[in-house]
Amino acid sequence: MILFLAGTSDARQLASMLSDAGQKLLTTVVTDNAAIELRKAGLDVLVGRLTSEDFKQLIQEQGFRAVVDASHPFAEEASLNALTAAKEAGVPYIRYERESQTHEQIGVTMVESYKEAAERAFEKKGVILLTTGSKTLQVFTEKLLNQPDIRVIARMLPRKDNMEKCEQLGFPQKDIIAIQGPFTKEFNHALYRQYGVTTMITKESGKVGSVDEKIEAARELGIETIIIKRPKIQYENQFSSFTDILKCVNELLQKETNTTGGY
Repeated sequence: MILFLAGTSDARQLASMLSDAGQKLLTTVVTDNAAIELRKAGLDVLVGRLTSEDFKQLIQEQGFRAVVDASHPFAEEASLNALTAAKEAGVPYIRYERESQTHEQIGVTMVESYKEAAERAFEKKGVILLTTGSKTLQVFTEKLLNQPDIRVIARMLPRKDNMEKCEQLGFPQKDIIAIQGPFTKEFNHALYRQYGVTTMITKESGKVGSVDEKIEAARELGIETIIIKRPKIQYENQFSSFTDILKCVNELLQKETNTTGGY
């Protein structure tokens, strides 16, 4: 049985492929909405944030033979917790990582952190659109909110906890765009024009995260783009294709079976 970290659309596809290939999975996600989509696909789901100790206990109690981590490229804490737990429990850890893309072009600035992104945006002033989610919203509100010559627009998932967080941080209701993607270039184009955006901040989430559509729309309108680079984590058994993940899972589990002489 495999413990599978999910939560994104491509993770759901990978989990379904592994299941169809005969692998028994328990998927883990943080939100109830993500769990609904996985259950629709006929997969078992555990909902909630897990510490490294939680992961380790789960692996040991339920006898998982491997951990497949297909969480979001910016779900750094979850990945590190799962990686640590797998090592301590003595089971293989396999990482599915979306392919990175090169965004080096005029009007695009790559930064190492959310804090640096906020500082760059502060220098630029104008209408700043955040497409970075709610988790790090406070980093931006502390630096940008209620500053002269700056208006901050936040685009995020339409979840109750996100709206509550915006309220707690004093984020104006008129500057919240609660909507779920993915979005086309044309949609982004219209949105930028509607709000008069001058700077857009996003994350290096990969093609599946529709980053290209955001950047291309911004480029056409002459909007500055700030991209936050992915966390630098040394993963074990890292792959960017479903086929390679399946091959690695099969090889590792077969090797374990041969070593132990069966289940």
